[in-house]
Amino acid sequence: MMVLQNFLAAGTQLRIEGPGKAGVVVPVDTIEPPIVRLKNGSVVRVTLQNLKQIKNMIAKILFLGDILIGFGDFLYNNKPLLPSGFTEEWWREELRAVIKQNFNGSLEKAAAAVKISTLRLEGILSDPFKNKPSAKEAIALSSTFKVPLHPFFTFFWSSISSEEFQTLRKWLLNSERQIEASVVQEITGAKNETIKVLLERICVPHEVVKNKIKIENDEAHIFAFCLGLHAPKTMTVRSKTVFEIMQKLTGIPIRKKAPTFLGARMGRPEKAKRREMRPLVHVLFPVGLAGGSRRNLTEALNKVAIEVDLVKRRCLGCNELTFKTKCPRCDAETVVEKFCPKCGRRLKESFCPICRVPTRSHEKQLVNLKELMDEARRKLNLPIPELVKGVKGLMNETKTAEILEKGILRAKHDLSVFKDGTIRFDVTNAPLTHFKATEIGVPVEKLRQLGYSYDCDGNSLTDSSQVCELKVQDVIIPLKSAEYFVRVANFLDELLGKVYELPPYYNVKRVDDLVGHLVVGLAPHTSVGILGRIVGFTRLNVC
Repeated sequence: MMVLQNFLAAGTQLRIEGPGKAGVVVPVDTIEPPIVRLKNGSVVRVTLQNLKQIKNMIAKILFLGDILIGFGDFLYNNKPLLPSGFTEEWWREELRAVIKQNFNGSLEKAAAAVKISTLRLEGILSDPFKNKPSAKEAIALSSTFKVPLHPFFTFFWSSISSEEFQTLRKWLLNSERQIEASVVQEITGAKNETIKVLLERICVPHEVVKNKIKIENDEAHIFAFCLGLHAPKTMTVRSKTVFEIMQKLTGIPIRKKAPTFLGARMGRPEKAKRREMRPLVHVLFPVGLAGGSRRNLTEALNKVAIEVDLVKRRCLGCNELTFKTKCPRCDAETVVEKFCPKCGRRLKESFCPICRVPTRSHEKQLVNLKELMDEARRKLNLPIPELVKGVKGLMNETKTAEILEKGILRAKHDLSVFKDGTIRFDVTNAPLTHFKATEIGVPVEKLRQLGYSYDCDGNSLTDSSQVCELKVQDVIIPLKSAEYFVRVANFLDELLGKVYELPPYYNVKRVDDLVGHLVVGLAPHTSVGILGRIVGFTRLNVC
C-alpha cells in the first residue's frame, strides 16, 4: 500500500483477474512484501524499516507482494482453484511430518541432527513468520530432512527457462566470491544486461556498484547454493525443468514461489460518510414552490397558506378532517380516509365499484405553515432555524408527512433524512476477526464489562496489547460514523423528551459513550437489518 504511494487504503475495492467480483482489500503484515528496483539499478525487498530511505528512489515495482484470497471466492464463483505459491505454513507442516516420522516427534533429536538448538527449532515451528531461519539454517534443515527449501529463500525460479538458468549459473561460476566458514557472504560479477534482467525476473535483491552486480548476505548464500556453486563440474541437462536441474544440483526439492500472478485494478475507494438525499433534506414535509430553490420552510412562512398534496385523515371523535395523526381539536387518533377521485364518494375499499377506478387517500390542501411552525417551536422551546429544508412533494403512497419538530431538531443537530424517513450512514464493510484494545481506543476494563474476559490464547485479559477474538456480532466502526451517531443519539433523546414526553434513551455525550450500544446494519440490496454491538472505533473508513 505504501509502495503504491498510499494509493490503496484499507477498504479500497480491488477488481482482480479471477476468481470473483471486486472485494475490499486490507493489509496483512506476514505475507511477502514488494520487491522494487531503485533509480540506481539496485533491487530491494521492501520492509517497514527501509521504506523511509527508499520511498523516493523507487523506479519500478518488480513484484507487488503476495495477496491472500479466500477459498470461498473460488467455490462461490465455481472457478478452478488457482495454484498457490509455497508458503511458510505449508513448509512447517512438511517439516513437522518428517520430524514425527524420523524422530518420533522428538525435537531434541531433530535439532541435534541439524546442529541447531532445540529452542531455535521450537521457535521456527511455532511461528514460521516471525522466526524465519537464516540462509545457513534453511539449507541445513532442507538438506538434513529432505524438505523443500524455506519459501522466504525461494526465488521466482518459475519465471525463467532452463537456458536462462544456465546463463545465470555460468555468470555465477565466473564471478568473484567471498566465502567465510563455508557460507557465501558476497558475489560480485560483471554487469550484463541479460543477467540484470534475469536477476530482476527471479527477484533476487542485489546492488549495482561501479558497473558490477553485487549480491550480499543470505541472498548470496542461497543464490550460490541453488545454482550449484558447490558442484561446479556437475553436468545439467537442458531438456529438464529449472526445478529438476536445481534438485540435481542441491539434492533437495525446491517448490514454486509464484505459480500464479494476478493483475488487479481499483474498483471503488473506501467510504464512510452520511447518506443524504440530493439536495439535503431535514424533514419529509412538502413545501411545493413556496420554499424557493432551497425548499426552505422558514422562507415559506411569509406565505399566508401554501397548497400542497397531503394525506386526508378523519377524526372518529369529532369528524374533523386533517392531515395529522392526532386530531388538533380533540386529540383523538385519526384514520386515513379513502375516496373516489371521480365521484368523491367516501369508501372503505381500494376500488370504486361505480367509477371502476382505484380510490385515493390524499388531495391538495391549504396549510398554514406559520401556525404549524410556531406550534413546533413552542413544543421544543427552540427558535426557528434559518434553514429547515423540506421536499417539493411527498413520494409515499398516502402522502403522509413527518412532523415539523423532527425537521427543526435535525437542522439543530446537523442531520439529514433519507427518503424512507431514516437517518443513515454509509460505510464500507470489511471482515475482521481479531483486535487489540489499543487499536480500537477502548480501555481493558470496558472490554471486560462487554464479555472480553480472555485473549485469543485463553489468557486473562489484563493488558491493552493482548489480541482478542472479535465476538460474532460485535462491530468496530469508523470514528467518522461514531461522531455522527453521537448527534443522532442526541437528536433522538431530545425528540423523545420534548415531543413524545418520554425519558431519554441514549444519554450520550461523547464518542466513548457509544461503546456497548446496538446498531442495525443494512446491506445495499436487502430489506433485512443485522443487529450489531459497538465495541470500538477505527480511523479507517471501514466498518
